[in-house]
Amino acid sequence: MPDDQSAMPPSRLPYMPAVPTPVLEGPRGLRFDFNEGCRVLVRDNGLSWRLRLSDLDTGNTLFDTSGTFNAGIVRSAKRYYIRFRIEAWEGDELVFAHDYDARDRDVLIQLYPFTMGDGIGWFPNAARFQEKHGCRLTCAMSAALIPLFREAYPHIAFVAHDAVDTSKFYASYIVGVFYGDLHEVLQPTDFRMTGLHRSAAYTLGLEPDEAPPRIALSDAGRPIAEPYVCIATQATGQGKYWNNPNGWSEIVAFLKASGYSVVCIDQRPVNGNGIVWNHIPHGVDDQTGDHPLQERARWLHHADFFVGLSSGLSWLAWAVGVPVVMISGFTHPITEFKNPYRVINFNVCNSCWNDPEFRFDQGDYLGCPRHRDTPANTNAAVSSPPNTSSRRSGASRGLAAQGRRDPRPPAAPRRRFFVHGQPAFRAGT
Repeated sequence: MPDDQSAMPPSRLPYMPAVPTPVLEGPRGLRFDFNEGCRVLVRDNGLSWRLRLSDLDTGNTLFDTSGTFNAGIVRSAKRYYIRFRIEAWEGDELVFAHDYDARDRDVLIQLYPFTMGDGIGWFPNAARFQEKHGCRLTCAMSAALIPLFREAYPHIAFVAHDAVDTSKFYASYIVGVFYGDLHEVLQPTDFRMTGLHRSAAYTLGLEPDEAPPRIALSDAGRPIAEPYVCIATQATGQGKYWNNPNGWSEIVAFLKASGYSVVCIDQRPVNGNGIVWNHIPHGVDDQTGDHPLQERARWLHHADFFVGLSSGLSWLAWAVGVPVVMISGFTHPITEFKNPYRVINFNVCNSCWNDPEFRFDQGDYLGCPRHRDTPANTNAAVSSPPNTSSRRSGASRGLAAQGRRDPRPPAAPRRRFFVHGQPAFRAGT
């Protein structure tokens, strides 16, 4: 596990640990599985054991015991997906050989549960893992995300992160953001170099392709008749905000002058820490509150586009299929999904979240990793002016200039969608 979790209650554990004894039985008291790496346990039968772990795809021998190993447990150093081979000799006799094959086996993938956007970005890779291997997949995640996916993926079992029973799985993997993993134990490559969602593909042994997940809407009805744009202005740290003092007010004024209602779907109308507090823009339709993500997805589904930060609601908008204008300086564009409407100013300090010299401290609300306690603090989040949001992204003026979407369904479908568990097509509204 990435940190010492022994004192944490189950509800605060990000990942449920594997049971101490490997799950599967082999010959002569041997037990094995692929939970938290490849694990093999052998008992003292009077002869010495030799255990070898190999990587079938590279041909490397990863571990080979000495001839004096009589009993105990062996586990691989790496805990991400590797197609292992296990070989076990008792004395001079090869008594067990097994090549990893998850087809028709129970596999667990645990997604870090205490964030929203990360789970939305990672989950498509869990679904691709199931398709590739033909396993019986259980996916543990935030309980708030499960209603989005359960009906769209009926062949996957979804469970809240603190309700996982780890005693039955052939293999299990954890997906998250792992700072300080210098020896690449939990991930084969640093997430800051690959992008947040693509890091899950590497962890699960997949090609780093990008595709949004399917979303199941329980209510696909249009929430208001008039054309509208959704925005979300709040964040979990001041460096993630668009700190331009006039930015949001000018964007909202322009959108309203263009005939749009501007709907704010943040969780909180006011958010901050200490002496710094952020209010949603004046003049918006205030739909803030602790609403289910299904309801947020419904608003996004019918919006002409969404304007937000590098946040969970931007990932939800991407999953729903609405154009996303993302304003972010603290992350490099590789971090998020490919997007022609990305707003970032490379002329100032930027992309500190991706800088391997620093650990982004989620608990330091006002801090900047590079320039804390200096006038340049959160500079990356200040220096995109409102006209940048329109000129570079084509959003406020560009997307609005394309014309409002007709509230009536278009003649041709835009992309596949799910409503009440039944395949449907996402209309253009």
